[in-house]
Formats: sequence, structure tokens, C-alpha cells
Amino acid sequence: MYIPKYYRMEHDKAVQLMKSNPFALLITVDGYRPLATHIPLEIREDEGKIYATGHIAYGNMQKKTLENNREVLLVFQGPHAYISSSWYEIEEVPTWDYLAVHAYGTARVISGDELKSALETMLAHYESHRENGRLWDSFDLELLESEMKGIVGFEIEITSIQGAAKMSQTHSDTDYKSIVGKLEKSNEQGENQVAQWMREQRKGLFT
Repeated sequence: MYIPKYYRMEHDKAVQLMKSNPFALLITVDGYRPLATHIPLEIREDEGKIYATGHIAYGNMQKKTLENNREVLLVFQGPHAYISSSWYEIEEVPTWDYLAVHAYGTARVISGDELKSALETMLAHYESHRENGRLWDSFDLELLESEMKGIVGFEIEITSIQGAAKMSQTHSDTDYKSIVGKLEKSNEQGENQVAQWMREQRKGLFT
């Protein structure tokens, strides 16, 4: 991903974006054709390394590209918004602000107890805080075993992370404040989230 130096995201912030936006795009190549699947992932850090675990349907032919594949790409998308040129103090063209992370890594297929553990962890992540959340032990064992036959689990060891935060950093304080104000008036959640992120970067403007 091409990222001008003033839009490069710090490593820790990129990892946090991955954790906060875990519904990612898994991209691999089968021969000459790219394959992609939209899936939720579990991101964990272990002894200085970062791993992403997930699963795809057994009938998904992308499964053939996951075993010992060193060329896997995960794309994580954060909030984004159109920025109108009418919000600037002087004439400029419109643009699009966004947060995004590309994570490259090596994939391997997981099964058996390792897959079960990964699924337990994902369930705990999304269910433990809910009223009457359904954790692994609350399901019928035969149902779980049957459902596991219909998926292929994988783990990706992340080897490279590229984070982009194109959020009007190059604009003057006047334009920056104007952009935030316009986005905050929007009824679109994504635009509100962009405004919130921008506020955090220049807190002194909004006190």
C-alpha cells in the first residue's frame, strides 16, 4: 500500500485498529487469480509476535491457498469519510479521509484441539459481555462437532504491517477545525467517528 510519510500510522495504533475492526478481508492468490473472503478474525499478541486466527467455510476454495502460504494479505478498514472542498478556507479539491491497515503474513491450517481453542476464544470475545452470552460449554457437543466439520480454521503469523491514517493532517488548524465541525453535524456514524479521531489528534483546537 502506498502511504506518504505524513500519513503513516504508528505500529501500535495499527495493531489497535486491527483489534478494533476485526472484520477483515483475507486475500490470497490461487495461481494467477486473487481470492478474497470477508471474515471476522481474532487478533492476539504473544511474545512479541502478532497472530490472526479465523475460519472459512469448507466449501470455500480459498482453503487450498492457506496451508503454509507466506503470501497472505489481511485488509482492515477503519472509519472513513468524504471531505468536501467547500469546507476549506482556500480553494482545494475534495478528498477522502480514512484509516486502513494492510497486514501481511504466513498462514497455516489449524484443526482439532487447536481449532476448538481458537473458536472458544472467539466466542468468549463476542459473547462473554452479553446478557445470557453463549459460550462454548453452553452448546451441545454434537452440534459443535458437526459445525466444525463445515469449516477450515487457520492461523496467520503477521510479518509486516502497513497502516495508513489519511486524516487531513496536512491542513491548517482552521481547515482542520472546519472539517471536524462539518463531520460532527452528519447523521452518518462513520463520519462522526472520523471527526472523533481527528479531535483526539489536535485536542488543543477544541478546548
